Amino acid sequence: MAMTGTEPGGGVSGLPTRLAALVGSDHVLTDPAAMSPYLTDYRGNYVGRALAVVKPANTQEVAAVVKLCSETGVPIVPQGGNTGLSGGATPLPDGLSILVSLSRLDRIRALDAANDTLCVEAGCTLAAVQEAAATAGRLFPLSLASGGSCEIGGNLSTNAGGVHVLRYGNMRELTLGLEVVLPDGRVWNGLRGLRKDNTGYDLKQLFIGAEGTLGIITAAVLKLFPAPNARATAWADVPDPTAAVALLARFRAACGDRVSAFELVGRQLLELASRHMPHSHAPAPSNWSVLVDLTEFSADASLLPLLEQTLEAAIGAGEASDAVIAASQSQADALWALRENANEAQKREGFSIKHDISVPVSSIPEFIARADDALRAWQPGVRIIVFGHIGDGNLHYNLFPPPGEDEATFIARVDEANRIVYELVVALGGSISAEHGLGQLKREAIVRYKDALELELMRTIKHALDPHGLMNPGKVL
Repeated sequence: MAMTGTEPGGGVSGLPTRLAALVGSDHVLTDPAAMSPYLTDYRGNYVGRALAVVKPANTQEVAAVVKLCSETGVPIVPQGGNTGLSGGATPLPDGLSILVSLSRLDRIRALDAANDTLCVEAGCTLAAVQEAAATAGRLFPLSLASGGSCEIGGNLSTNAGGVHVLRYGNMRELTLGLEVVLPDGRVWNGLRGLRKDNTGYDLKQLFIGAEGTLGIITAAVLKLFPAPNARATAWADVPDPTAAVALLARFRAACGDRVSAFELVGRQLLELASRHMPHSHAPAPSNWSVLVDLTEFSADASLLPLLEQTLEAAIGAGEASDAVIAASQSQADALWALRENANEAQKREGFSIKHDISVPVSSIPEFIARADDALRAWQPGVRIIVFGHIGDGNLHYNLFPPPGEDEATFIARVDEANRIVYELVVALGGSISAEHGLGQLKREAIVRYKDALELELMRTIKHALDPHGLMNPGKVL
């Protein structure tokens, strides 16, 4: 619904009308029903309020909206596809901010095949970016289950990772340049497609992973790669996480950078998938499994034999007990669907306490063993769902209440569970947020686990760029 001209939430006098003059009345929403989808996060854990939802069409309109908010002291919450998992794109309940949706900034600005770069606007979906790269015979390797709805601006703001970080890195490594609207409405044009630029501070890294607290990313220059011409996929059962880490080392030694993804899947996740997604074609559950992808840029017929040989050696060494190799692309896609539907299967199961953590790869077995023991002592019968990107040390370690326990009772103990997990993570040299960001979810926890000097430096940067605290208030810091 378009702007109504009313003054929602006791906001600045005439603000909706002034916003409409900048972006058009059809793109300023103030009706509660029209705003509602933008004000609730993907998980349904956070519901905010806003003076208005504003939908600019280009960088100039974003800059004009930000300049107006800077002049009137109105906070701004940037939002992309609203698929975040930490409440980072949801406004606070105070109703004092406007929400700026970037979804209309969806142009592919330039594709430079010779330079292997793609310049895109923040509202482009990940799937659209991947498709644009594919038209030039290139690959943009970020891969997320929400690819059809998540947007590049959000991927950048949370430094998204996904399943191919092992080979290609996360968004920090995949980005060469940015265009950013600063908190005062000025536009920094850093859209450079250079792999070498040693002329001072690398300013783009301030905004990647900042969750919109330092400015609004409106466009980016992304790295492209040759499109793989060969792929081999296998699902292997392993005795335990220690064997999984050993198997990863074996694959990397035997296959080098052909290993593009290496995922750990616990039995409990497969049981959830079988229960809530009966057409998922899950293999017979094993306590622990790994899903591995090998890719090659040339149409190399040796890729499948290499996969087979490596698995045979692993089985002989006791690092794997059985394996299934995909015989076709459709079989490979079916195996990956089990992993990619993990969030949906958990959502259908009900409330869970989610942890997106990272530890050194070598510490993964110790973390799982110690965390499992501590949490089962804390809450007998707790259901522990473990899966994730073992190749880069990022685990999704999630807890469901024991069968029959009231969810409200379990929810009341979230802080206790978090303390157990986070203290172990930090003791092992890890991070309490690997790829989902801090948002609202971990804003308080980070104060306990991050070095005081680091927090001071972060606050100094925040104050320097956003002295009035208008950009995405209540998030990260």
